Amino acid sequence: MTILITGGAGFIGSHVADAYLKAGHRVVVVDNLSSGRRGNLDSRVIFYEKDIRDESLDAIFEREKPDLVNHHAAQISVPRSISDPRQDADVNILGLINVLQACVKHQVKKIIFISSGGAIYGEAKEYPTTENYPPQPLSVYAINKYAGEHYLHFYQHQYGLNYTVLRYANVFGPRQMAEGEAGVVSIFVEKLLRDETPDLYTYPDEPDGMIRDYVYVKDVVRANLAVLEEGDNDAFNIGTCIETTTLHLYRTILWQLGKKIKPNCGPARQGDLRRSMLNISKAFRELGWSPLYSLEDGVKETIEFFKHKGSDK
Repeated sequence: MTILITGGAGFIGSHVADAYLKAGHRVVVVDNLSSGRRGNLDSRVIFYEKDIRDESLDAIFEREKPDLVNHHAAQISVPRSISDPRQDADVNILGLINVLQACVKHQVKKIIFISSGGAIYGEAKEYPTTENYPPQPLSVYAINKYAGEHYLHFYQHQYGLNYTVLRYANVFGPRQMAEGEAGVVSIFVEKLLRDETPDLYTYPDEPDGMIRDYVYVKDVVRANLAVLEEGDNDAFNIGTCIETTTLHLYRTILWQLGKKIKPNCGPARQGDLRRSMLNISKAFRELGWSPLYSLEDGVKETIEFFKHKGSDK
C-alpha cells in the first residue's frame, strides 16, 4: 500500500520509512526539513519538502493517494513549547488538523499518530503508568499532544477515519538530533566524543537526575509495523518499563566510550518531570510487541553511528 509519513525525514520517521520500504510498501514523505535531513531518506522514497500546515498538502494527497498516514511531524521540544506556546499549538494542533482534513477528503483508511507517553501523563501517581491513567500534562507540548488524541477520536466518530496512537517513551538511536531532552543520548555521545563536558540536569533532592524510560529506535519501528494492521482506534505505550536515571544513562555511555569526564550538574529545566516509566503490557498483549534491545545494546549502536558520522566529515 501507499503510506505517507509526515516528518519522515526526521530521526524516528526516517527509520520507519526504511522499514515500510523493506516491507514492500510505497512510501511518500512530507517534511519541511526543520529538523529532518534529506540524507536520512532512501532514494526510493517519494519526497516533498513541505510544511504540514501548508494548504498545498491537499494537492500531495490528491497526487499520491495514500492508503495510510503515519504522523510523526511535530514540534518536539518541551522547553520550547513553554517559551513559545503559540508556535507549538500552530504545529501540533493546526498542523494535525490540516493532515486530518486531507485524510478525510482523500479517503485515507487510517492514521498512526505519534503521541508522548513520556510527557502527557505528567507526574503520574500510577507507576509504571498504563494507558488507562488519566493524563495530567504539565507542559504545552504534552497538552497539545493529548489534545491531538481527542481530535483523532472526533474524526473517527464523525468521519470514520481509523487511528492508532503510539505513546512513545524517550526514544534514542542513530540519526537523533542533539537537542532538547528528547536528544539526551545523542547530546551525551556527541559531546563526549569531542571530549567536552555535558550538562546533567537534576532536582536538589534527586542528585542522580530524572528517571526516564529509554527505548531504542529499532524497537519503536517494530511498533509502527505492528499497527499497520492492528490496534485500530486505541492507544498504546511504547517503552521498556525499565527506569533509568540520567546519571545511570550517562555512566553507561561513558563506560562504553572508555572516558572519564565528570558532567556539569545544573538545575532541572521548565517542564522536566521527575520520573516517567511506561507500562507496556497492553502492547504486548494486543500487538504482540515488546522491546528487544537493552539500553546497553542500543547505546552501543548509537555510539557507532556517531563515530562514523564524525569520521565522514
